[in-house]
Amino acid sequence: MSGGSRPAGGLLVAGTTSDAGKSVVTAGICRWLARQGVKVAPFKAQNMSLNSFVTREGAEIGRAQAMQAQAAGVEPTALMNPVLLKPGSDRSSQVVLLGRPVGEMSARGYHGGRQEQLLGVVTDCLEQLRGTYDAVICEGAGSPAEINLRRTDIVNMGIARAARFPVVVVGDIDRGGVFASFFGTTALLSEADQSLIAGYLVNKFRGDVSLLEPGMEMLRSMTGRATYGVLPYRHGLGIDEEDGLRVSLRGAVRESVVAPPVGEDVLRVAVCAVPLMSNFTDVDALAAEPGVVVRFVDRAEELADADLVVVPGTRGTVRALEWLRERGLADALVRRAAEGRPVLGICGGFQALGEHIEDHVESRAGSVAGLGLLPVRVRFAREKTLARPTGTALGEPVDGYEIHHGVAEVLGGEPFLDGCRVGAVWGTHWHGSLESDGFRRAFLREVAAAAGRRFVPAPDTSFAGLREEQLDLLGDLIEEHADTAALLRLIEGGAPAGLPFLPPGAP
Repeated sequence: MSGGSRPAGGLLVAGTTSDAGKSVVTAGICRWLARQGVKVAPFKAQNMSLNSFVTREGAEIGRAQAMQAQAAGVEPTALMNPVLLKPGSDRSSQVVLLGRPVGEMSARGYHGGRQEQLLGVVTDCLEQLRGTYDAVICEGAGSPAEINLRRTDIVNMGIARAARFPVVVVGDIDRGGVFASFFGTTALLSEADQSLIAGYLVNKFRGDVSLLEPGMEMLRSMTGRATYGVLPYRHGLGIDEEDGLRVSLRGAVRESVVAPPVGEDVLRVAVCAVPLMSNFTDVDALAAEPGVVVRFVDRAEELADADLVVVPGTRGTVRALEWLRERGLADALVRRAAEGRPVLGICGGFQALGEHIEDHVESRAGSVAGLGLLPVRVRFAREKTLARPTGTALGEPVDGYEIHHGVAEVLGGEPFLDGCRVGAVWGTHWHGSLESDGFRRAFLREVAAAAGRRFVPAPDTSFAGLREEQLDLLGDLIEEHADTAALLRLIEGGAPAGLPFLPPGAP
């Protein structure tokens, strides 16, 4: 399979709902194709997520697309996620275009015209990928049957129509009603859109597939479209999430057989579930360690038995501070620091642990007092810092990535990455630092000593290796449970001709 002089083939993975499994299926198809020697790239025209990543060229994209690029064995770029929306409230989001923020916009303003204007940008990015790769696997967003948004759609049928890509619709059978969802999704689309809906893929099935086969046959007779596979439910299929309160590898730790702690004690980690929490994937590497138990908390009493409290990143540092104070968590953190009990602040969490915040950009709250646990003063700049730093900490090499408007002036303490440490309180803007294995083990030894726990980090946990195992599992799901020959025909040749129209169609 080769693009040659003609644009590469491709496929759009749509879903009956949000969280139907589009990201997982897209990653699985990318890994399966890469195994076949196909040079493949992921693509999501528009992503709404607070979990983002910084590419090597300094562009901000959704973490799900970075993960899919890893599944494909290629370097992630801004072309793979040209539009990223980062919610700042229920009504507005920061718009990141080609990896750079271009301003805040309300949902009405975005869907009222701005989104439609971006169609040319996203199709240009897609065509650039098609000129470089053999295949491009696109991920949709939400459902393609959101008829209120179809006119301005650039991520589902809008991009499929522009590229003439076939569409496979994924449905989560674990939620129930999957056949109705497949039929209804198709029947609510216009005739032109329906002509690209090639068929369906059932996700998260538990049980005997033979019991499902009569339904799939009836669905085919009613729609004229095939079901391209039934993917079984798998525990611990952890990937970087777009949103939702999840720790992607925590599923692997809690739901599958893992090694027992190396030392005599476990280590309990409490993550404050602050509003607009971003890049909560930072704690995945902790959850992947044998003997480390990670949980999200929102009450002060839940910090009592924690050996480490993490205050994670957030798109609203001032709002997070208010939330910590309202719930008594701020007082609990101050008590912990006074008692020498470990606290780690990352990005917005680091800023909240400082002495003072001057914010005329994010919250426009002006001068705000921080928790005063670290000698740091923060000033919010209009220009966002996007970087991929490397360095050494605790005697170990470490790298990470930075995504923040706040500029920190460190006035004391011991140096710690770009931040500082005072006693058992650490703070840094670096996301992803705990994925560096040697550094993570050194940090956990410090935490265990401060917490008085006889915990010993496993000497051989490779977070990068665990990620590769997860991605291989996704590739296995596609290879073993999907009709890969039929999927390949779709990618190379497009949707089958003569697919029937299902009334009523789009109004």
